Amino acid sequence: MRMGYGLHMEQTQKLIMTPELRQAITVLQLSSLELSMYIEQQLQENPLLELKDDSQDNDGTNGDQVEEVNEPETPGEFDIDWQEYFHDSSDLGIPKAEKVADQLEYSYENFVRQVPTLSEHLMLQLSLSRCGPREKLIGEYLIGNIDSHGYLQVTVEDASVSLGVAMEEVERVLSIIQTFDPMGVGARSLEECLLIQADQMGLNNSLVRQVIKDHLVDLAKGKIGKMAQVLGVTVQEVQRVADIIKTLDPKPGRNFGSPNDTRYITPDVVLEKVGSDYIILINDNSVPRITINSAYRAVLNKNADTKTRRFVESKLNAAAWLLRSIEQRRLTLYKVANCLVELQRDFLDRGVKYLKPLNLKKVADIVGLHESTVSRATSNKYIQTPQGVLEMKYFFSSGLSSTAGSSVSAESIKKMLQEIVAAEDVKDPYNDQKIAEILKRRDINISRRTVAKYRDELGIAPIRKRRRY
Repeated sequence: MRMGYGLHMEQTQKLIMTPELRQAITVLQLSSLELSMYIEQQLQENPLLELKDDSQDNDGTNGDQVEEVNEPETPGEFDIDWQEYFHDSSDLGIPKAEKVADQLEYSYENFVRQVPTLSEHLMLQLSLSRCGPREKLIGEYLIGNIDSHGYLQVTVEDASVSLGVAMEEVERVLSIIQTFDPMGVGARSLEECLLIQADQMGLNNSLVRQVIKDHLVDLAKGKIGKMAQVLGVTVQEVQRVADIIKTLDPKPGRNFGSPNDTRYITPDVVLEKVGSDYIILINDNSVPRITINSAYRAVLNKNADTKTRRFVESKLNAAAWLLRSIEQRRLTLYKVANCLVELQRDFLDRGVKYLKPLNLKKVADIVGLHESTVSRATSNKYIQTPQGVLEMKYFFSSGLSSTAGSSVSAESIKKMLQEIVAAEDVKDPYNDQKIAEILKRRDINISRRTVAKYRDELGIAPIRKRRRY
């Protein structure tokens, strides 16, 4: 084999990931809330971007027009692609928002309610208790070590050493905290949590206490017959005790708020049904409207030095690309949403049982985009439909074939499975094989393992735990 050095010239085509293309991809995959934060960041970094004031756009043009510069430019000296932006008075970014008249009437929906955290709720009760200053200091330490589920995460011994007090004092304060609302808070184990609730509810049943202390594992596994044999009682009595225990809350603190909770979802696309048609609205109300400040156009003349001109031109091109990226995101979202409405019309009209199997490739072929573009356009996006606020990825569901040759989505099968379990006889519930046979009678080819998989995803217990005596 001959080896050596040489120079060769060849012509190839390849995709170059330019900064502008990276920015367009980034903007496309952002949700409306993330896009607002991204625009705020760009407003701080680029002096040529500014928030658009609709009050100045009476005739569709910017009020502070800068005088035309008639001096000819030297061709090829600068890469100027900004001149067309000033002559185009349209907004390449967000469409102009309609002015809404001031509303003088207010309702409770205008106010946001702050849900107290579990720690705040317990501290309030501690401050209202008859504890002394020393006991309140111990109580504050214990409350600070209670997790979001309501369980104490520190031992009495460790608390005693950390505070330099006797263990008896810590135990006494802990017993006071365990009387606070919600019932069962401050427990150190599941058994203690359930026993506290049983005491406060006045359940003076020795069998309930015995099951909580010694048979919680068997109860969780649904071994009612084994428990009845060990306890020497009837199966019906154990079933009644199990029903009582199921009314207790194993996580008493979960109903309280957390500072990091996400409370609201802002849909990126809104579907409004008008008559028999669906109107697609891209929700840009929370996104700031930005424009290019034309005052910097005066800098682009022969009197400015080369360094200043190049800086202004780079920032101007970056601002224009941002506006184009935002507009491209809006158009892409509209195309994808319109395609989803056409393909999933039955689901929008009639419910989840009519959701059809769909993949990214089919949508990409219809709208003329790449699969990765459709994936980015639907990633982290929510759509408001007559069936509720859903992730756009929800429309892309795998499916199974039916005996008629058509396909049925997994979500539709899960809905049928829920209905079958809800209508079963609780004394003789269906096993997974029986459910598979019922679905096959409905022309759905499904195996027992797939039924078990869907049942686990829906949180439906197996037959042993669903049977009642």
